[in-house]
Amino acid sequence: MRTKTNNPEGEGTKWLKDLRQWWRRGGRELAVPADGITGATKPVGRQQLNFTEGTGAMPKLAPGSYKLVVEAAREAGGREVVSIPFQWPPTAARPVVATGKEELGEITLEFKP
Repeated sequence: MRTKTNNPEGEGTKWLKDLRQWWRRGGRELAVPADGITGATKPVGRQQLNFTEGTGAMPKLAPGSYKLVVEAAREAGGREVVSIPFQWPPTAARPVVATGKEELGEITLEFKP
């Protein structure tokens, strides 16, 4: 993974500022590799991401209230943000579901305690 200090010509960061909500709330001050949290548009259809606490993009979390925020931004202007609140650590293997209205479909956050 690349960091800002060895990232030739801003590779991997070109479109980050287009994720407006994330960019304004702290993305521009990011000091870790950006390719781990964003990427090119995924093809239409169902996508699956898996995170394991304490590895990669999922640090150890302190107990408390959190939000998973999914933001989609298209070059031609479509933009949508869907937020799913959750409690950490999970107490049961239950899915939490939210649905976008324009750019994003159903988003399911599933815990496996």
